[in-house]
Amino acid sequence: MVDTVVRMQLLLGPTVVLPAPYEVVDALIAVEVWASGRQQDAFRMTFALGKDSVVDYGLLRGGYFDPPARVSVAVVMGASFEVLINGIVTDHQVVPSDRPGASRLIVTGDDLSFELARDERSASYPGQSDSEIVEKIVTGYGLRPEVTATQDRPTDTQWIPNQQGTDLDYVRGLARRNGFVFFLEPTRLPGVSTAYWGPQPRGRGGQPPLSVGMGPDANVDGPITFDFDAAGPAAPQVTILDPRTGLTITIPLPANPLTALSGRPAAALRTVTARDVAHLDPVQAALRALATSSDSADAVSGRGELDAVRYGRVLRPRRSVEVRGAGRGYDGGYYVQEVSHLVRRGSYRQSFVLSREGLGALSTRVRLS
Repeated sequence: MVDTVVRMQLLLGPTVVLPAPYEVVDALIAVEVWASGRQQDAFRMTFALGKDSVVDYGLLRGGYFDPPARVSVAVVMGASFEVLINGIVTDHQVVPSDRPGASRLIVTGDDLSFELARDERSASYPGQSDSEIVEKIVTGYGLRPEVTATQDRPTDTQWIPNQQGTDLDYVRGLARRNGFVFFLEPTRLPGVSTAYWGPQPRGRGGQPPLSVGMGPDANVDGPITFDFDAAGPAAPQVTILDPRTGLTITIPLPANPLTALSGRPAAALRTVTARDVAHLDPVQAALRALATSSDSADAVSGRGELDAVRYGRVLRPRRSVEVRGAGRGYDGGYYVQEVSHLVRRGSYRQSFVLSREGLGALSTRVRLS
């Protein structure tokens, strides 16, 4: 039987997060957290705002949400403790009202990658591979690196990797160049996050299936809306220039490294030409082809909403989940691209976006966890 008790924990602090004071938790109305594999995670908290003196609001005077304060939001469901976000306050908005108890304080912020985007810098990394550069950057922010090793280490006579801009933009650019993704994921320790840099982690699973149209066994509210976009997948065309002969060489498309989730991948109906690759060597050009292919691999998407109590777990993004009850074409494994959490008193709802490369399940069996 699913444990129906859900508790939320809010932690605050200027540098180290600690459980929020009673007056903060008591004023909390709702927490929203957006987690995505495509962009920074973000949060928004809404508080009831009341004056505890003639001239000021107590929550503001306490300085709990003065940017760049740290925030961690976690939920406890039975024996499961899940940190939804480790974030940094970037903005707060006061919405006064003449009606008693109707004034609001809205606090918003981003995940810890905000730190990587604060300052622009110029730096060079002679003789270092992309993965070595990324690991060096993220560890400098106290993040736990989970970095996939790359072997392309240029010599000084070829080129010297050079950064102009923020660390976040540079790390994301290195990820795109290798067909990788970059995101931060909270660990089970509030305030501590992992920096993932590598292929889209479709092999991560371990989540209960999303069940639709199955009567009392359904755990998704309403149907999951699926969309098959045949124009989504694209085959990249990459050509380079041989410096000795001056001839153009077409680079064959490497095998897609993403874990297959469907039984019938959609065929690419479009061809895209990679730009600014003529000067690259064959290995670098193949990486560029791989990156272009990975960016446009998914043809099928699904959107839905669930009650976390009925689901019994926190649905996590950036890993896979099984769908059952949607028919042969749409049952099977999906990559969870996005999850939005909405936590209120007596309610915890999640909306989600799924994706994969085609139709049909890989297997007729569904893993239950």
